[in-house]
Order: sequence, then C-alpha cells, then structure tokens
Amino acid sequence: MTLSVGMLGYRFMGKAHSNAMARLPMFFPDAPAVERDVLIGRDETALEDAADQLGFSRTSTDWRDVVDEVDVFYNLGPNNVHADPSIAALEAGVPVLSEKPLAATLKDAERMADAAENADVPSAVAFNYRYVPAIRYARQLIADGVLGDIHHVRANYLQDWLVDPQAPWSWRNSAEVAGSGALGDLGAHSIDLAQFLLGEDIARVSGHLRTFVDERPVPGADGGGLDAAGSDAVETREVTVDDAYSAQAAFEGGAMGTFEATRFANGQKNAHTIAINGSEGSIRFDLERLNELEVLRGENRGYETVLVTDPDDPYIDHWWPPGHVIGWEHTFIHEDYEFLSAVADGEEYAPSFQDGLSVQRVLDAIERSDETGRWVDV
Repeated sequence: MTLSVGMLGYRFMGKAHSNAMARLPMFFPDAPAVERDVLIGRDETALEDAADQLGFSRTSTDWRDVVDEVDVFYNLGPNNVHADPSIAALEAGVPVLSEKPLAATLKDAERMADAAENADVPSAVAFNYRYVPAIRYARQLIADGVLGDIHHVRANYLQDWLVDPQAPWSWRNSAEVAGSGALGDLGAHSIDLAQFLLGEDIARVSGHLRTFVDERPVPGADGGGLDAAGSDAVETREVTVDDAYSAQAAFEGGAMGTFEATRFANGQKNAHTIAINGSEGSIRFDLERLNELEVLRGENRGYETVLVTDPDDPYIDHWWPPGHVIGWEHTFIHEDYEFLSAVADGEEYAPSFQDGLSVQRVLDAIERSDETGRWVDV
C-alpha cells in the first residue's frame, strides 16, 4: 500500500517533512510507502519551484480541490488556516497532521478536536520534540519512578531573532494570523513536553505577556518619501502578539511548573530546556545538546551526562553506532514514521488533536491570566 500525501505549505516545515518522507525508506524499511502527491500554496511560480525541490508530483492553489483526493493531509500553513482545511479533510475521511499550535484560537482548536473525534481516522499535532530519543528516555525514567514524586518542572524556550527592532514584520507578528507570539510558537512545545513527560495535565496557571517592539518594517518596503523629521519614511506594520511570556503552573498531580519563552533572549538561537526535580532524582535536557540527558539519581552527589545514542535507546537502532549523534531533522523522521504507520495500520496516534487541544487550553488560560491579573483554571 502506498499512501498519497497532500501538503499545504512548503517553506520551513514543508522542507522538514518532505526531507523526512524522503529518508523514511532508507532508515525505516518497515514504514509505509509514501507518494508525495500534491503540494498546496497560493503563489503558482513559487509553488512549482517548491514542488520540484521537495519531490511532489503536482500542485494546487486551492486545498478544496484536492483535500479529498489524497490518503493523508499535512497542514503546515500559518495558524489561522489550520482549522478549515483540516476539518474538511477529516470529514472526507482523510487523516491529518497539523502544525502546532493546533489553531490560532481556542474556538478553532475545539472545532478541530471535535472533527477528529467524529472521524474514524488518526489526527496528529506536530509536537516533534516528543521524538527526541533523550526525551523518550527521560519519560521512561519518570514512569519507572526513578525520580520519585515530582515536585518541580522548569521549561524555557529562548530565541533572539526579533531583538533587532528593524527585523521585518511577518505573519508570526499578527494575532489575527498566529493567535499569539512566543506563547503559541514556542510555549506550546514546552507545555506539551511537560505534560507528556509527567503524563498529566496542567490544572491552573498565572501568566504574564509582554510586547517589546510595537511595530516593524514591512519586508521589501522602500519608503515613500520623507517623514516629518526629514528622514526616509519606511512602511511599518503593527505587532499584535507577545514577544515574550512567563507563567507559573500547577499540575494535576501537585507539581509546580514555571515556563518562559521569548524571541528577545540575545545570544540564544534555539535554547529549549526542561528540568524536572523529584523526591528521588532530577533530569535536565537542552535541545541544543539533544543527544544528551543529565540525570541525578538517588544519593549521587551530582548529575551524570547520559549520551542517549545506544542501540537500545529509542529509535537509535535505525541510525548510527553509539556516539554518532543524530540531529533536529531526525525528530521529523521519527514523527512521520509513527504517524504514517498509524495511518497505514488503522491505529490511534498521539499526540492527537485532543492533545493539541489540551495545550491550546493552557495557552488560552495564560492569556486570560495576563488580562485579568489572576490565576486561571485551565
């Protein structure tokens, strides 16, 4: 059986998933065969070029024309276009993988989760960091009770690509398109990882959001004459999302959580860290060193650094000898392997749209807490 794939979006995530599908047969020979069938976008010229580069057979400028013609639909577009195409695919009986966060708004996320609940096919949210072998190893340590009772979770996601106030405006700066800024783009990953590792949901939150730059130059704008001060005028657009957020959280099992994400952490490129402290031990993980997990066990005086690259570590038997590390792109190969296998076998998949909705509820509660200045139940 060969699964035909339709993909909406062909830039960052489109490249990541197309690369993953191309690598699957070489490293995961038991994966279902995949045909990269139709690539969907708005710019016909750019779309044709992308289809050639990413290995798709045809293109379409309207998802409505093709969403029921494929076996699997990947929705990798901006957050505000996650809902309608994904719901249409599910109603046509087509499994869907959607980028995170699940939607731009809680209302749309609920619509998507309802559609998935009513469809007899798998749904998936692209929380690819679940598929880092060190994260899987950490989750097993927690499940086996190595850390004892969990007391603290601390998660940070730090980037610096918007520190410069002249960095150009993009859809990620628009509440209408993205829903939120660092909160949804980065915080969604941290929140999902925390809930995944502990195996329990966040119950209530207290949040704070901040926007540091209120407007940014429009890409390609050449200016339109002189402003009142006599300098060249440059077209700008308002920033309507957060540049940074922080939150306190209470987990259902009693653990305390602190979360932070920002696009203004000068010197940090993609620093996604999570630390968990329990009564019997602790773990620390840093995405920029994704092959390693720091583990403190029992009476040990300090942390040991475990290189999670042995053949019996999660997914590593598909790759290289011990110590020959894997990278960020491999998380997508693991993710697509699990999702496409679930589709081919007719099995359930996690993280599903319900898992995405769980994260979306936390994001929404953090925003409401910031607005009210109070703790908010999720």
